Amino acid sequence: MSERAVRSAFLAQQGFCDAMDAPLTGRVSGALAEALDDTTETGRRVLAWPGEAIEDALPLRLVGGLRALALRGDAPELAALFAGEGDAVPVLAAALRDHDAALLPWLDGPPQTNEPGRSAALMLGLIHAARTFGQPLDLLEIGSSAGLNLLIDRYAFDLGGLRIGPDGSPVTLTPEWRGPPPEPVAIDIASVRGVDIAPLDLTVPADADRLRAYVWADHPDRFARLDAAIAMFAADPPRLDQGDAADWVEARLAEPQPAGHTRVLMHSVVWQYLGADRQARIRAALDRAGAAATPDRPLAWVRLEPNRDLARHEVRATLWPGDAETLLARSHPHGRWIEPITIGSA
Repeated sequence: MSERAVRSAFLAQQGFCDAMDAPLTGRVSGALAEALDDTTETGRRVLAWPGEAIEDALPLRLVGGLRALALRGDAPELAALFAGEGDAVPVLAAALRDHDAALLPWLDGPPQTNEPGRSAALMLGLIHAARTFGQPLDLLEIGSSAGLNLLIDRYAFDLGGLRIGPDGSPVTLTPEWRGPPPEPVAIDIASVRGVDIAPLDLTVPADADRLRAYVWADHPDRFARLDAAIAMFAADPPRLDQGDAADWVEARLAEPQPAGHTRVLMHSVVWQYLGADRQARIRAALDRAGAAATPDRPLAWVRLEPNRDLARHEVRATLWPGDAETLLARSHPHGRWIEPITIGSA
């Protein structure tokens, strides 16, 4: 990308953040468009980015590194900036200079925003599948990061008044509901399994701190929820594999499926990071498995992914037999609000 295009990406990220109720994070991203220069290794690497800055979430990689410095107490001026204080451009320019070596590793991989709130949006797809097929669900998640959305069967949900999940769960997800509630339906999750190319280990403090660094400063409520979910995971970790998403999907979908169970592939804010080849392989594996699906062994593909044109995230589900895709809702990327579109009676 050209330097101009990279700087424009940071300004575009500011617009996305503003649209997603995160003006503090957006202010930092927008100011980085001006603060970056070629006097630091971090600046040179960012401004000469070889890929697509928005698709690669480049602004959020760098903002995450800066946020980590602030949370560790290594840069009080950054902590003040994330609280809305200070002159952003000079503070960021100084931070890039003073913490160059510490920031560089944050550019090496995409953000791992393992946000439990996304389970509320994914639950809409599970409701849709359960209402259509009425069977126990076997969940397969790609891009699981640390695996916190693999706890979806242990979270409690209040979706516009519809309550799902165990009473007394340490995590209850209550997104702002912008529409009629879903019609009641039983959700029976029989199994949960996930994969990530580089899963975080929540028993390692540095990995847990990495997750916290990606929590936007605008949303302090997410910190308490994240810590509760981390404790749940540590007490009884779900099955989380390390591996390539396309290899894993091909292998899992080729395995025998129990009669009377619905197999569900789900993911949230991961599709853009897979690249065209992996996307094509996963879609081909779904098409093969979908062609073999029967009413007794159905398949569902549930995802929460961004629509860049609308600066919104969409919940979609595709069901087989039939290869029927449905736009279920628009959602905040972290599940703070959900606007249902077609949820209702079957």
